[in-house]
Amino acid sequence: MPAATPSPAAAATSSPAAPAATPSGGLPDYVTRRPRGFYRAMNPATKLAIAALEIVAAFLVPGWPGPIAVLLILVALGLATHTLRGLAIIGLSASPLVISILLVNLFLLPGATDPILRLGPLAPTWSGLAFGAITTARLLAFSSAIALVYLTTPIDDLLADLSRRGVGRRGVFVVGAAVQMVPRTVARAAEIVDAQRARGMDTEGHVLRRARGVLPLAAPVVFGALTEVEERALALEARAFSAPGRQTLLRVPGDPAGDRVLRWAALLGIVVVVALRISGRVG
Repeated sequence: MPAATPSPAAAATSSPAAPAATPSGGLPDYVTRRPRGFYRAMNPATKLAIAALEIVAAFLVPGWPGPIAVLLILVALGLATHTLRGLAIIGLSASPLVISILLVNLFLLPGATDPILRLGPLAPTWSGLAFGAITTARLLAFSSAIALVYLTTPIDDLLADLSRRGVGRRGVFVVGAAVQMVPRTVARAAEIVDAQRARGMDTEGHVLRRARGVLPLAAPVVFGALTEVEERALALEARAFSAPGRQTLLRVPGDPAGDRVLRWAALLGIVVVVALRISGRVG
């Protein structure tokens, strides 16, 4: 009889200090919840396969058709799943990277000989502008494809599906911790800001005043993250994380025949795009 050790899906997504909220039946939410709606109800592996196909198409299909087609598909999926606002926020968060890519290619693209104008020693070129724009479109397609999976897939479902497919419990925990690192840090920072305001710290106003408040906020965030690592390690050991034997999954996401067909079609599409690119028939 295999040892009934808890899934790292629950350990990676719940607080080590407090149990998960339970409905009236006494079961945790991640056991009873069933995703509903277009795209949201798909198996996480199917969503990852579709995202991989979108990324491969955006980068390997030459010119503008690849990234533009992928971005249009992602916008349509965002509208259908009501995640367009989240996709837009994630896209805006990449603005510094986008601006740097455009500026570097605009002024420093090797071999460009078609200047738009002369600015002293600098000469922005049309070729650099075009290359920077298409590179930006591809990066936006990449980030949006991953973001759509993140916004439409509960983390516990993703981790449970990885466990079901043979990924080790340590690997599953690492994936869950990495995915939730940014949201946890943001939530912790918001709590610290509220606590510092309650103590009289001025975190609003002009730029210099906000800059002075960075250090008092950064130190608790860092130390809180380190403390959480220790607490999480103790919680995992208390839940027999290192116990030998197979783990018991309380629930795994559904994987209907339609999802399996779509997943294999996406994987076949990746192979076709790569083969066409290598053979020179595309590009």
